[in-house]
Amino acid sequence: MLENANQDNKTILIAPLNWGLGHATRCIPIIKALQQRNHIPIIASDGIALALLRKEFPYLKILELPSYHIEYAKNGKHFKWKLIQNLPKMIRAVLHEKQLVKNWVSQHGIDGIISDNRLGVFSKSIPSVFITHQLQVMTGSTTWLSSKLHQNIIKKYSECWVPDTATDRSLAGELSHIKKSSLKLKYIGPLSRMQKKAAVKKYDLMIILSGPEPQRGILEEKLKTEVQKFEGNVVFIRGLVQTDQVKEQIDTICYYNFMNSRQLEQTFNESEIVLCRSGYTTIMDLAKLGKKAFFIPTPGQYEQMYLAKKLKKEGLVPYADQDSFTIENLSEVESYAGLKSFNTDIEWENLFNIFEI
Repeated sequence: MLENANQDNKTILIAPLNWGLGHATRCIPIIKALQQRNHIPIIASDGIALALLRKEFPYLKILELPSYHIEYAKNGKHFKWKLIQNLPKMIRAVLHEKQLVKNWVSQHGIDGIISDNRLGVFSKSIPSVFITHQLQVMTGSTTWLSSKLHQNIIKKYSECWVPDTATDRSLAGELSHIKKSSLKLKYIGPLSRMQKKAAVKKYDLMIILSGPEPQRGILEEKLKTEVQKFEGNVVFIRGLVQTDQVKEQIDTICYYNFMNSRQLEQTFNESEIVLCRSGYTTIMDLAKLGKKAFFIPTPGQYEQMYLAKKLKKEGLVPYADQDSFTIENLSEVESYAGLKSFNTDIEWENLFNIFEI
């Protein structure tokens, strides 16, 4: 039975950025919480993020936003330059989505907006929330500028929800904390669609890939070679959201193109260690499950490198650069504590009160 069935239904547009799958997957618990409180979510995104959410919520209204055309450079050293090259396309997409959202608000009777890092999904006429763990956007020597620009965008929103704790012992560290701020921040605690469950170990190693091309594919090819030298059962999730799920068993390695949330949760719980990128959403999932892991940060992505270094320094998770990684590196995991499970109860009722205005 739905909670608060006597309250007015609110139609909420929820729009995650299509940059890998992390922004989409961390919106899943928000969408479910809206449904449980009798609100009506409308999902808007593009690319694989939209494809994943369409599979998770096939009965919800789905709207398509223009692509930001985010691509990674083949060489990590050119990461920043590649993003600068893509900036004109991104600006055009943001302007286009602003116009779309303006039309959708009246067309679909939208009462509120939740944007996970989509810069043009905003309306002055209704409460609009921005979700980000990046109050500081790390870009090397230009971090001060990229952070300032991002904070200026956040300022226009009614609130900014930060999926982390306000304390020093946070998962995102400097990314999610700034010393002085006029932003309307709410630290809501880590967001994860996962639940820790007792399960018989099925896999010695779980590999899960994500993120934009070409780096996802480059890492896949490298790991397909390296994993053949691993002794034990492996599940290898390629991170390709396609129409049909494909499963292939080759010796002791079981390959999937993708998994839905329920399958993924089960597989995480059945796996001894996890090899993956050091994306923040992945880190929140691993922490929720209390898993041991090994990270390979995306080359040139300052945020992932910062998080990998932070967690290694804290004695929690080791990492290696993509070019230098070998399967033997996984032996380091034994010397690290692994991520600690959290049981943060997010106060959804209080958060969603913003839409009662």
